[in-house]
Amino acid sequence: MGFGIPELLIILVIVLLVFGGKRLKNIGGDLGGAIKGFKKSMKEGEGDKIDSKDDVIEAKVVKEEEKTK
Repeated sequence: MGFGIPELLIILVIVLLVFGGKRLKNIGGDLGGAIKGFKKSMKEGEGDKIDSKDDVIEAKVVKEEEKTK
């Protein structure tokens, strides 16, 4: 069940009536800024990966011996 052009136009008119043109423009700008900030943080996060073995902490698991009675 998809939306055709007439249905999308009706939804657009209803949204414009409810929010108004200026408020809708502000909401769109805020949403675009949020998406841009998310993409920027994702690109910055890629640089945080461990590049050298010096940053890795070596660990060894030691089992505790079972207590005997």
